[in-house]
Amino acid sequence: MLAKFIQQQRKKRNLTQEYLALELGISRPTYMQIERGERDLTITEAKKLAEVFDIPFENFLEGKEDAKTIVKIESKKKQKQEAVNEIRISIPQEKAEKFEQTLLYILAKIGGKPNIGQTVLYKLLYFIDFDYYEKFEEQLIGAKYIKNHYGPTPVMFAKFIERLEKAGKVEKIRSKFYKHEQTKYLVNPNEPLSLSSLSAQELAHIDWEIDRLGDLTATQISALSHLDTPWISAKDREPLEYEHVFYRPEETSVREYEPL
Repeated sequence: MLAKFIQQQRKKRNLTQEYLALELGISRPTYMQIERGERDLTITEAKKLAEVFDIPFENFLEGKEDAKTIVKIESKKKQKQEAVNEIRISIPQEKAEKFEQTLLYILAKIGGKPNIGQTVLYKLLYFIDFDYYEKFEEQLIGAKYIKNHYGPTPVMFAKFIERLEKAGKVEKIRSKFYKHEQTKYLVNPNEPLSLSSLSAQELAHIDWEIDRLGDLTATQISALSHLDTPWISAKDREPLEYEHVFYRPEETSVREYEPL
């Protein structure tokens, strides 16, 4: 199978998926589909990989390794890897529509549950955003979160919830959960829910987060966020860095990494 052959050749040359994705001019998630056999190569991409692996094109298409010694391309790989790092280190930009639609979607699905107060919402949004970035190396919302005593806080939450209240899309109420006062937000059932800015993959990810975290109390989900590297490494009231998800402990990491 060509997909397995490509993966073997990449590993044999100690090349990263990011490096080959950059060589092909595609994103890493798209390249990962190639190695999983979920996406066919174009002729141009196949020729490029054959060139990178230093294998004759005909041999590459047949999944045969050339008898020649593998050419070392460490200097070129380092140059490309630095370019990848520059791209990834940039802080994702906030996407207002996705923030609003994600928030309303969460509230529509579980906002009525007794444990879903403002604190739980903060942490759900955080894990949705940062987990997505760890898994796909792409932003979902790309919102800015700051470190406070109770965990990550989305900076744009207050502005958006106020706007949604004024528009009659949500109602703010006070309630008790196990004798603790909390602020809750309920969606207006008469308002249509738009998900036009969210892809199927993004919605599937949000559903996955809701399933695994939606029953946690504010204390439980806050404690989980306090184990996370982006929160630990940030200073009080300072923004959390998305890149720090790649240094997470097992307790919070959501991605299966290839063995070194």
